[in-house]
Amino acid sequence: MRDTAGARTALLRWYDRHRRDLPWRRTRDPYAIWISEAMLQQTRVETVIPYYARFLERFPDVQALASADLDDVLSVWSGLGYYSRAKNLRAAARQVVDRHAGRIPDEPDALRALPGVGRYTAGALASIAFDQPEPVLDGNVKRVLARLLDVREDVGRRQVAERLWNESARLADGPRPGDLNQALMELGATICTPRAPGCAVCPWRRRCAARRAGDPEALPVKRPRGPVPRVQATAALVLRDGRALAVRRPPQGLWAGLWELPGGDLTGGEAPARGVRRALRERLGLELEGLRRAGEVEHVLSHRRLRLHVYRCQAPPGRVRRRGPDAHRWLAPDGLAALPQSVLTRKALALLG
Repeated sequence: MRDTAGARTALLRWYDRHRRDLPWRRTRDPYAIWISEAMLQQTRVETVIPYYARFLERFPDVQALASADLDDVLSVWSGLGYYSRAKNLRAAARQVVDRHAGRIPDEPDALRALPGVGRYTAGALASIAFDQPEPVLDGNVKRVLARLLDVREDVGRRQVAERLWNESARLADGPRPGDLNQALMELGATICTPRAPGCAVCPWRRRCAARRAGDPEALPVKRPRGPVPRVQATAALVLRDGRALAVRRPPQGLWAGLWELPGGDLTGGEAPARGVRRALRERLGLELEGLRRAGEVEHVLSHRRLRLHVYRCQAPPGRVRRRGPDAHRWLAPDGLAALPQSVLTRKALALLG
């Protein structure tokens, strides 16, 4: 990039005039900034804002998070998705307390040693919270730099990504590195968008090679994704003596450690009613009575599209024999919503009323 200093000046001037007033931009507390960066990974700003406020109210500092029960952390996080982020935050908070006397380290290498803190998060924290000239490269920044430099190669390739990291590092190397990095991300989120970018009001419009080429929407180049598989599954509100059964998923895998209604995936061509009976027999040793269909809900993940067939039923007396779930509870039906759970389970409970 030519004239890096001029590009920095133009971007920071634009950011000072047009940046959004976001709650994590009103603090220099490294802990609060860290929480925001973890939540913002793969999640929209509008979704994060209420979760951010609730999380800091419940866990106001690193000591509170380190001493919290994991179920409490997941409950506050419930509905935000990508639950490994919450687990890593708690694990990292414990490491900060144990190894850093409760102070979040300001060195990038020490930050990257924390669970869940990769190169991007370490760079964001070091620059925004500690004013260090460390680069960031998230999806927004990749798009901005690929267009600015007219990068016509797959940005997922290691050598291409490394080139973008180097360009980001050159930009961060100067005054106000934290604001510079936030300006890059802000530009990608509000102006240099994937579709219909606002080139006419971009502070880099005269520098952007993709704009000169006339096809900014063609960049960045990414490897095409394959089709998303469709998965059919079942779940049931199982009642016994007025109490409902909840099961906890295993500690590894999709939605690890979260609570849900009992059920399971359907095998090829299996009817949902037959499938839910089979799943509860195999996984919990339960025979169902009075099975009634409540409806179905859908949920799209990055790697699958899931259709969940939801039922109501009764369970006769007998011991629950788990083969798969990590734990189970019988509790008042309205207590199900208080457990840490996925968005899919929330949709099923909403359907059940």
